[in-house]
Amino acid sequence: MTSALRIALQKSGRLSEDSYQLFKECGIRFDYGTGKLRSVSSNFPAEFLFLRDDDIPGYVEDGVADLGIVGENVAVETGRSVNTIHKLGFSKCRLSIAIPRGTEWSGIQDLTGKSIATSYPTLLGNYLKGAGVNADIHEISGSVEIAPGIGLAEAVCDIVSSGSTLLSNGLQEVETIFRSEAILIANPELDADKQTLVDKLLFRIKAVQAAKNNKYIVLNAPNHAIGQITSLLPGMRSPTVTPLATEGWSSVHSVLNENEFWENIEAIRTAGAEGILVIPIEKMIH
Repeated sequence: MTSALRIALQKSGRLSEDSYQLFKECGIRFDYGTGKLRSVSSNFPAEFLFLRDDDIPGYVEDGVADLGIVGENVAVETGRSVNTIHKLGFSKCRLSIAIPRGTEWSGIQDLTGKSIATSYPTLLGNYLKGAGVNADIHEISGSVEIAPGIGLAEAVCDIVSSGSTLLSNGLQEVETIFRSEAILIANPELDADKQTLVDKLLFRIKAVQAAKNNKYIVLNAPNHAIGQITSLLPGMRSPTVTPLATEGWSSVHSVLNENEFWENIEAIRTAGAEGILVIPIEKMIH
């Protein structure tokens, strides 16, 4: 499939599920399941490779894959020569330092001369260097949280989502050193044909992302209040206003960022809006 994109995805885990959901929302169909190594889309020129997450940047750098979805933390840690072409907004997490619960903490300087267990020695090393802290970094590939309990290290630096894993292992999070989310990475030397396909894929991804952040608003309003209400609901260009069968009333349709809607809802109601409906948008194309 020389004219198709090769896209590397994590073969299992939350990032894998979120990536598959993104392509599904983009209307791109392919078989996905435990044990599969590759799959070809039935309706978009793309072949998907299912890999370990920390192998993905290398595959993309080497040109075995044209694109990959990977955590930003993994992309930075591996240091591969790839281009970050879009942040995807899901699988958000943070890389944090944690110490045994009950240990006093006054700041990052407390780690001077201490041993820290981590699977991210590059990110941790860069952070400590920037803070002027000289500590011993002990690299391990998994089960980082148990290191203090077995005497391997005095602190850990690991990925945190909810923090429950740290708590269950008697640790407290004290310092966030890196914030991460899923990113789309690309080989820096894509040819023109593949770049055209990348642009088509990005068009779909951005339409899906825009829809998630916006809602379709429908409400009824007295005509004398339409000016005030529409000033609070700007829409993509301007709201749509159509007369109702009831004299002196109109229906107002608009698209609005969900956060802005909640900030303005009381003002909209005070101005006289009634029967307000907030409807999810599946795709949004500017």
